[in-house]
Amino acid sequence: MIRIADLSKSFGTKNVLRNINVSFDAGKVYGIVGENGAGKTTLFRCLAGLEDYEGRIESDLTPLKNHLGLLPTEPWFFPKITGGEYLRLLCIARQVKLEDVESQNIFDLPLNQYTSTYSTGMRKKLAFMAILLQGNHYFILDEPFNGVDIQSNIMITEIIHRLQSINKTVIISSHIFSTLSDTCNEIHLLRNGEFIKSVQKEAFGSLEQEMKEQSVGKKLENLKLL
Repeated sequence: MIRIADLSKSFGTKNVLRNINVSFDAGKVYGIVGENGAGKTTLFRCLAGLEDYEGRIESDLTPLKNHLGLLPTEPWFFPKITGGEYLRLLCIARQVKLEDVESQNIFDLPLNQYTSTYSTGMRKKLAFMAILLQGNHYFILDEPFNGVDIQSNIMITEIIHRLQSINKTVIISSHIFSTLSDTCNEIHLLRNGEFIKSVQKEAFGSLEQEMKEQSVGKKLENLKLL
């Protein structure tokens, strides 16, 4: 379990997160939705120990950052590191030994090539593989489906289901609502740095319709498309 209490984060005079209170249980998948700039990535960085913050973050395993795998929206790599070297490096950081990395290459990536030759989708799949091989207990996936081919999206969805089945905690952000509907037990709506609504699976359709009406409204009519 991860428990967040009265979490706030500011950059100068700009309040990005305001009094966040939420718990994430083991064996469940949570979706975080909100417009660009709502604070999703900042929240994830606070959980991963990459940002200072006010408030409390508690977890069953401590320190949290040593048991958490973060998949950023745009993973960063050293330019002269191969895919295989990257996997080994991240596993060494967690004292995990890789016996046969090729047999675990579920996305069929060219692990002997430099990551600088990888496409955006290949980089994301490599970073995802790395945090899986680390043996983490908590997973934060920031837009895991963006830039990835449809076959890999199917694989990612199945991996998320498997993580849930083995009692891991998974937190996902996505701008593609259907991917959250397929994977999540609960979705939290973040707006202007605050959670304004949390819904269970049976209410996902209502939340999607509400977000569609708010985002689209009569704006399409203003385009005056012929």
